[in-house]
Amino acid sequence: MNIAAFTRHAPHWPQSLIVVLVTVSVAGLAAAAEGATPAPPTRQFSLPQVFALLFLMLGPFKIVGPFWKITQGADPAFVRRLALLATAFSSIALLLAAFIGERALDNFGVSLPMLALAGGIILFLNALQTTLQQFSVPTAEPAPAGSHAPQAIPRLALSPLAFPTIVTPYGIAALVVFLALSPDVADRLQVAGVVLAIMLLNLAVMLLTRHIVRVLLVVLTILGAVLGVVQVALGLQIMFKALTTLGVL
Repeated sequence: MNIAAFTRHAPHWPQSLIVVLVTVSVAGLAAAAEGATPAPPTRQFSLPQVFALLFLMLGPFKIVGPFWKITQGADPAFVRRLALLATAFSSIALLLAAFIGERALDNFGVSLPMLALAGGIILFLNALQTTLQQFSVPTAEPAPAGSHAPQAIPRLALSPLAFPTIVTPYGIAALVVFLALSPDVADRLQVAGVVLAIMLLNLAVMLLTRHIVRVLLVVLTILGAVLGVVQVALGLQIMFKALTTLGVL
């Protein structure tokens, strides 16, 4: 079995962020046009559910293929620095996204159900595309020449590792929703702790990729199909709950 099956290219991260901004902006305009919408309860998800959802959206499963492809033939120092920088960039990006996202909710009057609906749509479309791609014939693409040079590490850590492999648009939307639904500082710190734990798991997987990739080749085939279906269903479920909260259904 070839690892190339797990190293398909994802859309560039600026395009993904544009999709998020446009969707949220349209959602905010729709909310303003329709008037006030009922506020969702502050406790929709327990802490284990928050961990499970963010782990699915920001977790390490989708990192193994791209990281293994980039680091083939690289020395251990290159691998360690790349993993550390990718984790740092991802953590900083999520921190900024959480801060900016909450401010955007207040400034543009975007309701939580509308943001949840936008995140559900993005998750559904991305998961559906990924699931359908599993039935296409993979093509092996060797790493570009000179990609193991030390000066290439920051660029590779930023893209494609931090964006869009680790930090996904629907993951950002989910994080903003969870923080907005947190009624006090303690709950927000719990969500932050969950994100930190997931980032550390991502770092551990990247550092161990060259040792575990052969074991995961078979597992990733099955797990990728299962998680793809789960993400499609999860996207539909989030959309359904958001529409129900808005009174559409």
